Amino acid sequence: MRETFGNDAAKTVYKILKENEIMKKQLDGLHDQIMNLPCVVPVQLMTRNDTQIYGWGYVTARKSGYTEIMPPTVVNAASGYGTGQLPDKEGQMYHCEVDDLYLIPTAEVPVTNIYRDVILDEKQLPIKNCAYTQCFRREAGSYGKDVRGLNRLHEFSKVELVRIDKPEHSKESHQEMLDHVEGLLQKLELPYRILRLCGGDMSFTAALCFDFEVYSEAQKRWLEVSSVSNFDTYQANRLKCRYRTAEKKTELCHTLNGSALALPRIVAALLENNQTPEGIRIPKALVPYTGFEMID
Repeated sequence: MRETFGNDAAKTVYKILKENEIMKKQLDGLHDQIMNLPCVVPVQLMTRNDTQIYGWGYVTARKSGYTEIMPPTVVNAASGYGTGQLPDKEGQMYHCEVDDLYLIPTAEVPVTNIYRDVILDEKQLPIKNCAYTQCFRREAGSYGKDVRGLNRLHEFSKVELVRIDKPEHSKESHQEMLDHVEGLLQKLELPYRILRLCGGDMSFTAALCFDFEVYSEAQKRWLEVSSVSNFDTYQANRLKCRYRTAEKKTELCHTLNGSALALPRIVAALLENNQTPEGIRIPKALVPYTGFEMID
C-alpha cells in the first residue's frame, strides 16, 4: 500500500525548495520577470532531477530499439498540417508571423514529418524514433488554481516516441508503446492509472488513445503525464507517408506516438509521493543517474 502524507508533502517540498537560494527566485516569480507566462526556470535542484530523468528515459528508449533524433523546435505550416495540429489547434500554437513558422507543441510534429512525401521500403518498417525537446503551448482559455505551477506550462520538456509501421502490425506496436510507458512509471515507483479515451475525448486525428496519469499527493488528484495514440492512416494520408510492398504496391503507413514522459509533472510527482522521515527518496532506477538516494 502507498503511504500518504497529505498536505505535509507539499509543505516539505516547498520548504526544501525555499531553502535553496537559487530556487527562491523561481518561486518568487522569476518566470513572470522573464516571460510574463507560466514556465519553469530550471535551476539547480529542478535541473538535476529533470536532466537525470531525461537521460534515463533516453537510455531506456534506446534499449527498447528507438533511434534518438534531435529535431527542430520550429516547423512550417505544412508540418503542422501533416500531423493534424493545423488548422485544428492553431490557436494553441505559438506562431512566428514574420516567417510563418510555429513553435512545436510536441516532438511528434517534426519527427513524424521526417517521413512526409516519402515512400519507404517494406523492409525499413517498423521505424522507431525518440526525441527529447522543449514543447510550447499557448494554453489559451486555461485559468484558475488547477492550471498553476507545474500543472500546465507554456514551455516544458518531454521525451516523445514516434513509430511508423505497416497497418497489420500497428496494433502490436501500440501495445508495445503502452508497455514501454507503463514500464517507465513502474520503475519510477509512482502511483499511476491508465485510461482508454472515448471518442469525444480523443483528438480527431487518433483512432485509439490511452492516457497515463500519476497521482499528485499534494493536490489529491490525477495528472496526465503521457498520451499514447494510434493514428491509423490519418496522419500518413496527410503526410503522403507510404511504403512499397514486396509486390511493388504502394500502401499508406500507420503512425503512432506517445510521451515518455512529460518531465515537469513527473518531477513534481516524485517530490510529492516519495516523502520519508529522512527526506525525499529517489527511485532505485534513477540512483545511477543522480548519484544519491535521498534529498534531505
